[in-house]
Amino acid sequence: MKAFGKALAAAALALVTASAARAQDVTLDVFYAFPAFAKFHEPIAAEFMKTHPNIKINFRAPAASYDEGHQAMLRQSVTNQLPDVYYSGFHLLTELADTLEKRKQLVDLGPLLKAEPQDWVKANYSDALLSLGQVNGKQVGLAFNASTPLMYYNADLVKKAGGDPDKMPDTWADVLALAKKIRNGDTAGMAYNIHDWPDDWLWRGVVLQSGSPLLSPDGKKVAFGGETGEKLLAMLRSFVTEGGMPLIDWDQSRQQFIAGKIGIFFDTPARLRQVTDLVGDRFTLRTALFPIDDKAKGKLPTGGNAALITAKDPTKQKAAWEFIKFVTGPEAQKIVVETAGYMPTNLRAGDDAFLGPFYKQNANFRTINGQVSRAAPWEGYPGGNSVRIWRQQREVIAGVMRGEIQPKAGIERIVSETEALMK
Repeated sequence: MKAFGKALAAAALALVTASAARAQDVTLDVFYAFPAFAKFHEPIAAEFMKTHPNIKINFRAPAASYDEGHQAMLRQSVTNQLPDVYYSGFHLLTELADTLEKRKQLVDLGPLLKAEPQDWVKANYSDALLSLGQVNGKQVGLAFNASTPLMYYNADLVKKAGGDPDKMPDTWADVLALAKKIRNGDTAGMAYNIHDWPDDWLWRGVVLQSGSPLLSPDGKKVAFGGETGEKLLAMLRSFVTEGGMPLIDWDQSRQQFIAGKIGIFFDTPARLRQVTDLVGDRFTLRTALFPIDDKAKGKLPTGGNAALITAKDPTKQKAAWEFIKFVTGPEAQKIVVETAGYMPTNLRAGDDAFLGPFYKQNANFRTINGQVSRAAPWEGYPGGNSVRIWRQQREVIAGVMRGEIQPKAGIERIVSETEALMK
């Protein structure tokens, strides 16, 4: 009887323990942009769930772009159908945070960071990295992906055209001069797919590298108008007329580069792994720093996204914080860099225990880290119309590149339309 009683008690204890464990199980609803990025989101989630068996990661269908994801989040905010974790594009972070905070739908990560051991915080996140996820001095997210525009090039075509594959040009005039030499028959000298890019990242790239800020000091006017903007649009037109750039969409352009039909190609480092694998041994693929005309003041927009917590339930908020710490940690960032090509957003990620050996063997992936000193915030426009502003700017830019709009008329239209929407 005593044995039976002990067995019964043990069974009861096991039942209570199992019930408690099930009670602690949490499923996080996670939303991100770009379906192709499942290649690193999925394995990172799998690794996280191995070490956090009580937390399950459930991904919503990815948004087609940051802009599309942003619009979805604004709609879901109204209907209270937000995910628990969202990866917001940096350029839309302020607009989204302002909207969600008004409805008390966004978790302030500042207190959560302060509750962590400060030695751990300093070992993993620099002030610059933390600033990428800040809005109005508040830590609304942690940077997950970070990138600046990168030059990809076909070293074989560069050499054939008389260029030096080991010393690529670092100004736009010299890039265009080399592209003209590469251009031959159905082979284009270069491609810079700003005319159909899903957001204004590449446009900001040419603006900021010229030394011009995006907005006036008071944030109420466009700062790249007049002669500066006219020259930039004229330069973009010359990519087509002199560099032979085909005005096809950015995915087709990437495929043409991979096929050896474009000499110099500008893209996000996030697709470096994909391009590397697809090029294979067709030609020698190399990467170089983005050209900067104003070496003193030139900057580059930091693309990528920050992970936010929009969960309302305290248990889910706690689980989401564990998830965000993991995805911005060195193990997850190692997966991101090796799978895609982004800059790591964790200070420890470059250590020998993580990415050190990989960088030593893959110089093309290391290039992007040489642009960290020029990385500037990718901020949205005031007024809540950032997505609409870019779509109208892009329409004008595409018209200039097609030769349908003159650069002077184009920049005047961009300035007037942008400032009207900023109000």
